Amino acid sequence: MDKMLGKTDRNLIEQLICAKSGHKRKEVTVGPQFGVDVSIVNLPGKMALAATSDPLSLIPSLGLEESAWLSVQLLANDMATTGFAPQYAQFVLNLPAGFSKNDFKIYWDYIHTFCADIGVAVTGGHTGFIEGQNSTIAGGGTFFAIAPENQLLVSRNARPGDTILVTKECALSSASILALSFPQTIKNKLGVENHQKACDLFYKTTSLLDGLVAVGHIPRYDDVTAMHDVTEGGVLGAIYELVSASGNGAVVYNHKIPVEQVQQKICGLFGIDPRYSIGAGSMIITCKKGSAAKVIERLTAINIPCCEVGEIKEKESGIKLVENKKKKDLEYKEEDPYWAAFFKALKEGWK
Repeated sequence: MDKMLGKTDRNLIEQLICAKSGHKRKEVTVGPQFGVDVSIVNLPGKMALAATSDPLSLIPSLGLEESAWLSVQLLANDMATTGFAPQYAQFVLNLPAGFSKNDFKIYWDYIHTFCADIGVAVTGGHTGFIEGQNSTIAGGGTFFAIAPENQLLVSRNARPGDTILVTKECALSSASILALSFPQTIKNKLGVENHQKACDLFYKTTSLLDGLVAVGHIPRYDDVTAMHDVTEGGVLGAIYELVSASGNGAVVYNHKIPVEQVQQKICGLFGIDPRYSIGAGSMIITCKKGSAAKVIERLTAINIPCCEVGEIKEKESGIKLVENKKKKDLEYKEEDPYWAAFFKALKEGWK
């Protein structure tokens, strides 16, 4: 049996999950699809329900607070791609049998606090302790939001001529988690200052505000066409997914991709290309031609860096990366290099 790490590959999603998704209901306007972060179900009164699900993190080397932060923010990041904040949550906790009640209390207190901070009400779920559960995944969660059906964005809405924007920087989450998980090694090899800078990136791994500010509230702007948060596969993987979901082509300019020195150093130490590594906290945004400056201005006004990196093209153009003045097909990596690097470091005893 083939072994896979991280997200399920595209073919399996399209040929199995998307093709076999239960009963077809006319009110489901957005169902399972590669590169789409949320599902949309139309409700009475021209309203719609948006839903998104993700694993819950429980990483001992990271810490209980940090694990809870990731659990909540990664879900919120997906919902942010609609242009609306999450409102309700369901959590399924499959905790290790050896996980103490005190640690569970600490972990859940943080889940509660982080949900409350962004206006999310926990409406239910399931909690259990399982023998042999040694994963860094402690179950799964689903966030919901109700909003006007004609205002909810999805990543497949991008259109030819749209400008592609990226907020913040590449590899925010992978660089910070590696720094927090292997502090001694990174301090020894890269120095204390680089270690601290990488650790400081951790609480930038939210893109909720990125999405909400990009589209605005009152007034709500109509220049943003689609958004996709950066997770496994990094910034380049997220761009590829958004473009594929929308059925278009694209041109992306490598020299415009935002990669800071600390991420380059951390990722270099672990043999990772930061452009393709887990980058929660960054958001891919497409906007109408000629409106990029206005969207960037809204974001930079609240200290969220944003830059233009490419353009959506017709499907026949393909998805291209311009690197060293040469245009080539943008590679899509089915497996994020972060996972192999993380477990290799554990195996080799990096501290």
